Amino acid sequence: MNNCSKYENNLNLIGPILREKRKEKHMSLEILSNKLQLLGVNLPITSLHRIENNQRTIRDYEICAISVVLNIKVTDLLDPITQKFKAS
Repeated sequence: MNNCSKYENNLNLIGPILREKRKEKHMSLEILSNKLQLLGVNLPITSLHRIENNQRTIRDYEICAISVVLNIKVTDLLDPITQKFKAS
């Protein structure tokens, strides 16, 4: 039984934003995965790919670690989602 709820048929909304920020930093999924591993966060390439394609949920600590690796603020990842809800 799947306990994950979806929003607009997605398991997360951060995926495309994450992909955009990662590509802005010219970082591959492999490099991102490796750098996260150094922080003690196990996110294999396949999991990152699924997150970017809204097919996997993402945990709060994963968002924080990703922001550290990409050298961006957590709000850089979350503000576009917040704005989506404000526009509703």
